[in-house]
Amino acid sequence: MNKNFAEESQGKNASEGLKYFQFTSLLQKEGWVSPAFVAVDDDGIIQTISSQKPEEKIERIDGLAIPGFQNAHSHAFQYAMAGLAENHLAGTDDDFWTWREEMYKCALSVSPDQIEAIAAMLYAEMLRVGYTSVAEFHYLHHDKDGKPYGHLAEMGERLMAAAKTAGINITLIPVFYQKGTFGQEPQPRQRRFISKTSDDYFKLLDASTSVLKYYKNASLGFSVHSLRAVDFQDVKRTFELGPKEKPFHLHISEQKKEVNDCLAFCGLRPMQWLFENLPVNDRFHLVHSTHLNDDELKKLSTSKANVVLCPSTEGNLGDGIFRMKEFVKAGGRWSIGTDSHIGLNPLEEFRMIDYRQRLITNQRNTFEGDAAGYMINESILSGRKAMGEMSAHYFEIGKPFHAVVYKAATHLLANTSEKNRLATLVYTSDSSRMLGTIVNGKWVLKEGHHQNGRAIKENFYKVMQELKNR
Repeated sequence: MNKNFAEESQGKNASEGLKYFQFTSLLQKEGWVSPAFVAVDDDGIIQTISSQKPEEKIERIDGLAIPGFQNAHSHAFQYAMAGLAENHLAGTDDDFWTWREEMYKCALSVSPDQIEAIAAMLYAEMLRVGYTSVAEFHYLHHDKDGKPYGHLAEMGERLMAAAKTAGINITLIPVFYQKGTFGQEPQPRQRRFISKTSDDYFKLLDASTSVLKYYKNASLGFSVHSLRAVDFQDVKRTFELGPKEKPFHLHISEQKKEVNDCLAFCGLRPMQWLFENLPVNDRFHLVHSTHLNDDELKKLSTSKANVVLCPSTEGNLGDGIFRMKEFVKAGGRWSIGTDSHIGLNPLEEFRMIDYRQRLITNQRNTFEGDAAGYMINESILSGRKAMGEMSAHYFEIGKPFHAVVYKAATHLLANTSEKNRLATLVYTSDSSRMLGTIVNGKWVLKEGHHQNGRAIKENFYKVMQELKNR
């Protein structure tokens, strides 16, 4: 790292009221800062980053700090059913569509109090594996009878309350869900999701905007669930009349049946329809995008739109394998999410992305150069965009300090050069290598202990006993 780094990275001159961390190393986009001294103010905003030791009192950490990960796609309520759809009856076919029936049962069972407890447990677990932000793709809007709550954003507010309890940053993405599938009315099992018109959805979005004031680390995105779940004209209207500065999220081309149904309905494949009807650009975060033809992949790669990959869920559901190697070579951008939360660890998501490509290409170089560095960089920067945050730097003066810290003294890392450090982290590590997670300049989780862990677990256990679904 440049010797002048300390001089280039000074914020406030005054040191009063600042908290100082000392890390064995800290990862910047340009490379490792070793040692690294970080000062934050009372709000967790970075004031200085330096390789030179300050005179002030310091918390010394034998750890490697990298930017906190962004979970760009979450359905929190589905955590309550993680692992419950794995008994497959002999002689029957089990796929995404049969799994979805189990998901409906879960969606119809949870109350606002219960979803808050489930989400708080999930978000605490995300922090345990290094996520510091989550984009909550939220479509469980109404009561168990499908009627709107008196407070339209009741369920969204509960998700934000859960994020506050857990201490994670949240981008709430209220989802417009209108149809059962292409051209068909919704099923009774979907009744909690449904906004009948785009105007109804915008009322929900406005109500969701109003509850942001209750949690300073919350922001908003907007979304249509998928082309199969919203009338095509309302898809266009929602994007055109929606907030111009917010990220726009959309499930697309996840399943072959979805692609074939779209073809039968309108004569176009889902991604084809999208490019012919909307100005696809870097505000778009297209979840899964699994089944693309050559033309769609080329257009997507050059559009600056972002694909959100959810490898553990996509594998669990049998979705298929995204054409990652070709997409990246053509300049495509992507982030990661955990979707149904059958798996959570971001390092495992990275490995699944890479290893699937190696298996189908019989080649090891899915990504050119430093594969681990590339995956971490892409997931962080594009993941931040999915949250509505634009930042070209990892840690920056004037920005909140969000970091995941790995134990520097673990046997492999302690004996690894800086050149090979990220590869060792990504390809050999698991959550046992983590020291903790810092959000807004404070330890939220350290040595496996969450600041509100006992209460979060007690509430979650209570809900699981009430649901009796496990």
